[in-house]
Amino acid sequence: MDTVSHRNRETAYDWVDQGGNGPTLCCIHGSGGRHDVWSFQHRLADRYPLAAVDLSGHGDSDDIDASAGYSTLSAYADDTLAVVEDTDADVLVGSTLGGAVAMHILLERSYSPDAVVLTGAGARLGVLEDLLAWLANDFERAVEFLHGEDRLFHQPAPELQADSKDRFYECGQAVTNRDFRTCHTFDVRDQLEEIEVPVLAVCGEYDQLTPPWFHEFLADEIPAGEYAELEDAAHLPMLEQPGAFNDAVVDFLERVC
Repeated sequence: MDTVSHRNRETAYDWVDQGGNGPTLCCIHGSGGRHDVWSFQHRLADRYPLAAVDLSGHGDSDDIDASAGYSTLSAYADDTLAVVEDTDADVLVGSTLGGAVAMHILLERSYSPDAVVLTGAGARLGVLEDLLAWLANDFERAVEFLHGEDRLFHQPAPELQADSKDRFYECGQAVTNRDFRTCHTFDVRDQLEEIEVPVLAVCGEYDQLTPPWFHEFLADEIPAGEYAELEDAAHLPMLEQPGAFNDAVVDFLERVC
């Protein structure tokens, strides 16, 4: 793992470069995640060098003292931009909360990437009230709910499901709860037309957490937006159908970058 120092904290990131001469990708995980949700995207590194961020309080990165909502989202944007600067990244790739971080950067920061890929994402990321309650008071029940059919995964291999649960428990209840509550406050539906860079919204066909129509809305409202739907996947298609996900990313970047 590499690290970058900024704002009195260390942000860790996984760096993979297999000699690719395409644009550098900066990948941002979702709630309760860490850099290794992008492990199958290492296959892209012969074309595109790749950095996968551990947001503050996740994986090997220092935590922050921030309330859920805008303050946390802004801090996560700082983490991402520190890695962008350290790696000269040209493209943002964000999953769920990571997608919110990417859109926050597009709308509120001066950095303008060449392109953005959003998955498991939405212009608004409201969270079920029951899930918010479980995240605060019954973390095990929350984790089990998220791993129900067609939520994080459609029909995953057992080891994929187990690894995902381990990520949540390693991240811990406090940070995961902060992540989901930050998602719950996120709403940029009336700002999407301000996004000027090409954006691919790619989703799993069975995703119940951020359904395909969330992604269709992004593609319709962002001026240079595109939509791709992947079969036999739910909320985390980059893990569940990595070949199809990677192909969609390559096809998009070859056309727009």
